[in-house]
Amino acid sequence: MSEGLQSEWPGGPGKTGPAAKVRTTLEMIKFEHSVFALPFALAGAMLAARGLPSWRQILWLVVAMVGARSAAMTFNRIADRDLDALNPRTEKRALPAGQLSLRFAVAFTLISCALLLLAADELNPLAFKLSPVAIAFLFGYSYTKRFTVFSHFILGLCLGISPVAAWIALRGDVKPSVLVLGAAVTLWVAGFDVIYACQDVDFDRAQRLRSFPERFGIAAALRVSLGLHVLTLALLVAVAKMERLGWLALAGLVVVAVLLAYEHSIVKPHDLSRVNAAFFNVNGYISLLFFFTWAADILLNR
Repeated sequence: MSEGLQSEWPGGPGKTGPAAKVRTTLEMIKFEHSVFALPFALAGAMLAARGLPSWRQILWLVVAMVGARSAAMTFNRIADRDLDALNPRTEKRALPAGQLSLRFAVAFTLISCALLLLAADELNPLAFKLSPVAIAFLFGYSYTKRFTVFSHFILGLCLGISPVAAWIALRGDVKPSVLVLGAAVTLWVAGFDVIYACQDVDFDRAQRLRSFPERFGIAAALRVSLGLHVLTLALLVAVAKMERLGWLALAGLVVVAVLLAYEHSIVKPHDLSRVNAAFFNVNGYISLLFFFTWAADILLNR
């Protein structure tokens, strides 16, 4: 939690004001990490438009993505609030620490869902009809770690649908190449979520929660993560060829490969001290680099 939010709790005149609650919520859901999925959604939109979508389309795509992620993350914090209170790593999150009421978190989730529905309706009738399905996936993920080790892939799918949804929003149909792109994003996210889950192996075993590290051990889980990221790169190369992208997109993938290699080099089975750097920083750079190189390639070759 930022120092500003700490100063507002428990004292200070703004502790119960709507603005303070919104700031607390945005900090709780790591709003700035919307950067993970948004670049892939925009890339999907640019592939659909084979260039730059209209500013109106871009605006509503951003609103839809922000609404979807905000709803999903807040609901996840709601669903996990009791578990978070037991975990030393998460006990200071806003809901278990009492810095945010359950009622406000639920209201914020509903408003975020409404933004997603509004944006989908503005973009495309099919996108609007499919948006409840997307919400069901986003909310359902929060419970999967209670019964399956494949929760990492469900989370990946929640982000992997972003480029597919963007394509549908602009074109009203679907194409094999964008489905492959969605699969690549799914595996990329699943791979770094496996790394992140290594921090909670002991807690997950104690609470009977499911994850690859909990089931197979940290060393094996890290090997699985590496394999998923190799497959991610292979799928992205396939998308580039299917969409006949040029050297700039492929050069971007080379740098992405270097960043993924670095991500795996700084996390060791016996040293998880740099997991947050791998999870947040490196993957943020990967998504932005991917978008800018592919966007530039699409614009240059349209």
